[in-house]
Amino acid sequence: MENTTAFSTGDTVVYPNHGVGKLEKIESQTIAGQELKVLVINFEKKRMTLRLPLVKAKNTGLRTLTTKEEMTKTLSLLTKKIKTTKGIWARRAQEYETKINSGNITSLSEVLRELHRDENQGDQSYSERQIYQNALERFADEVAIVEAIQFEDACEKLKTMLRVA
Repeated sequence: MENTTAFSTGDTVVYPNHGVGKLEKIESQTIAGQELKVLVINFEKKRMTLRLPLVKAKNTGLRTLTTKEEMTKTLSLLTKKIKTTKGIWARRAQEYETKINSGNITSLSEVLRELHRDENQGDQSYSERQIYQNALERFADEVAIVEAIQFEDACEKLKTMLRVA
């Protein structure tokens, strides 16, 4: 028997590949002769609706929002000093993308810390800026909802915390 209690209509959820969305409804659909429960998730910012079979939800990493307590712990990681990662950029870029698409908030914070540059630290490549921006937007989306603030304020909060480190 499928478990539909983990998610309820109206929940704000995080889908690793697309970020924060709203669970619009749980519906039954017949696909290839099989009756499936499907989660209908709306990503308003991306103007996209995703239909995800409930049986695939766990494997895809779909999760509920981070709690305020977890968010506080994760935000504190942004202020810690880290060693700059060295190595081949293509390999590091792939690792960063994997972390971003994992849906794990701690992994997002790691990417932000590693790719954040102050004005006096020199320029980033185009691909570094793109990956950094992607991580920042995903993280800020969730921060904004958890802390009930505007997206722009969440971005500024994250950038300020990164500058302190």
